[in-house]
Amino acid sequence: MTEQGHLAEFLQARRSRLRPEDVGLRTYGERRRVPGLRREELAMLAGISAPYYTRLEQGQSRNASREVLDAVANALRLDDSERAHLHTLARTPRSGARRARTPAERVTPATRALLAAVADTPALVVGRRSDVLAWNPPGHALFAGHLDPDGPDDPRRRPNMARLVFLDAHTRELYADWPAKARAVVGNLRLTAGRYPDDPQLTALVGELTVRSREFAALWADHRVLACDVADYGMHHPLVGALTVTQQTLQSPQGNGPALVVATAAPGSASARALSLLAHATAPRPRRDAQPRRDAESRTV
Repeated sequence: MTEQGHLAEFLQARRSRLRPEDVGLRTYGERRRVPGLRREELAMLAGISAPYYTRLEQGQSRNASREVLDAVANALRLDDSERAHLHTLARTPRSGARRARTPAERVTPATRALLAAVADTPALVVGRRSDVLAWNPPGHALFAGHLDPDGPDDPRRRPNMARLVFLDAHTRELYADWPAKARAVVGNLRLTAGRYPDDPQLTALVGELTVRSREFAALWADHRVLACDVADYGMHHPLVGALTVTQQTLQSPQGNGPALVVATAAPGSASARALSLLAHATAPRPRRDAQPRRDAESRTV
């Protein structure tokens, strides 16, 4: 991160991606030293002064109104997720200011009950840094069957979905369109970084992935954001073969707690049958001594 912070980096990245012809500006064949719009051009499109926009992009103005931010978002042609991200970044306190401690993550009894209620459907409980806090047997089998099923119970061994997508060969081969999954992971981490800019574990995760994965480093530098609410993914599963799942992320209204990630398939489809087979293969087996014990108890009554 630069001295100006996430807000400056985001605005600069978005401005550099827009060309004058994209927004109807004439350049009269002039040569430009850098790609994208100039600051004064973006300011004109947003209807604000160039000096004010410059201060905003340099992180020197942290009190921009919602109307100004919306005008900048319109000029940059941001989508809904990017617009919300811009507002989040603009509300982030300056470095060194007193900030609330990042809350600890835990799986509530209600969330565990919800996970148990969908026992036949692949499901995970994922933290803000994409750590797997809990999963049911089909969820473990679908997303990370090669890992220890008890891994989420130990904070020191918890699987991390971002780390798996970029650094784990099994997970890379699992997704038919791995680049799409990679973009979604990075876009979601960008949103999280905007909400929790002082989370040391998130910073460490981003640093690790930047060093160990060129693909992650390139995507992170692009500053794209993406809310992973609903997405379809083709998968090549080693146990049940090819299937397509709809991955839905169910978050609390406040967006500040662990999320439940559920994978479903179109009813009656081959993918639905594959998920059913996976659920059957991972269903807990009754103990062999359970029936004899019940028979013995019945004889004593």
